[in-house]
Amino acid sequence: MAAVVIKHRLDKVGLADKVSVESAGTGEWHVGEPADPRALAALRERGYDGTAHRARKFTADWFDRFDLVLAMDQDNYADLTRLAAAHGSEARVRLLRSYDPAARAAGELDVPDPYYGGADGFAHVLNQLERAADGLVDSLQEELRDR
Repeated sequence: MAAVVIKHRLDKVGLADKVSVESAGTGEWHVGEPADPRALAALRERGYDGTAHRARKFTADWFDRFDLVLAMDQDNYADLTRLAAAHGSEARVRLLRSYDPAARAAGELDVPDPYYGGADGFAHVLNQLERAADGLVDSLQEELRDR
């Protein structure tokens, strides 16, 4: 869901051609499968299209291609920073919700995994992702403006 929201926000501000967004997990769960139907429904209800998503696994060579790698929670962050250490790329890994000022203030930077709950969990996570995506896009706009 995060990549779909971020791409949408980037498109709205005219940065879609300047910022590449990819999605991958740190494990091999569901590789090749589409997004969870509940995630697709939550996205669709808000006007997003997540049907192109297919699960992939993040690999260390992505650090050669991307300036920023966003983790959804502390476990993913730890996995990604371990991979990044071999490339000297630890500074490229950040928690997505660190871009949401309210999440930072509350000290709640993990995106909860809604997989084992109901549809309302996906809507809740989508709320969090939208706020974080707004902060991320603001940060990217500022960084690209300064270049």
